[in-house]
Amino acid sequence: MHRTLIVARMDPADAPNVAEAFAASDGTELPHMIGVSRRTLFAFHNLYFHLVEADHDIAPGLYKARSHPLYGELNKKLSESISPFDPGWREPKDAMAVPFYSWTPENGCLITEVAGANMGGAR
Repeated sequence: MHRTLIVARMDPADAPNVAEAFAASDGTELPHMIGVSRRTLFAFHNLYFHLVEADHDIAPGLYKARSHPLYGELNKKLSESISPFDPGWREPKDAMAVPFYSWTPENGCLITEVAGANMGGAR
């Protein structure tokens, strides 16, 4: 299972609008184009967390889908309620959190280096 966590800013009052936008989009072929098998949205104070679960890394499918009208429609709706956490945001990967620890009973723990643009490093 591959997980991607997207972090952004959102007024909690906008959560229903964001949920409705995804509910409409998830009823189309867009999640399948990207490779999404499960999506969970979270709000914490003025932060938005978007957990995407998939069988494989979604980045290739996400970048390919960016030119599709369904992606553009969803992105337009979301831009009314969600803003980048990092003002220097340029592309989707700039909003993706970097995992540094994971654990499963089958594989134990995996610790990875905390580095890269999303962890405050150089772009």
